[in-house]
Amino acid sequence: MKVSELARRADVTAETVRHYTREGLLSPRRDPDNGYQLFDQADLERLRFIQRARTLGFSVAEIGDILSHADQGDSPCPMVRDLLASRLPQIRARIRELEALAARMEQALDTWAEMPDGTPDGHSLCRLIESFPEATHSHCCRAGEERQ
Repeated sequence: MKVSELARRADVTAETVRHYTREGLLSPRRDPDNGYQLFDQADLERLRFIQRARTLGFSVAEIGDILSHADQGDSPCPMVRDLLASRLPQIRARIRELEALAARMEQALDTWAEMPDGTPDGHSLCRLIESFPEATHSHCCRAGEERQ
């Protein structure tokens, strides 16, 4: 099957198929007559596996490692468990950061509900933001980022 057929059957875009092919996750054969990339049922199953792995948060590079282990006959399952186990605390921390951000946004909207709009006057850009308490480093930046 061609790129478009594989994409349709896997419910992804043709560009997604091309991207995974460029990244080496899919290895189609070439039609010698016209140079088209041709995929088979195994490619469709591999693409579905890639999509499942993406829904679990694996990066394209990590999926490449997983597929490489499997292609060599080694079980990638221990690596998969380790990757998810190490990532889960990071995800939970990010959720806490986003919940704190949502609370600050709600607080800002409540505070601003009755405040008038203003126009920049050379001293003030937006009174709404300027009236909000200055953020501490822990409130303004994600882990590993510096405040600008």
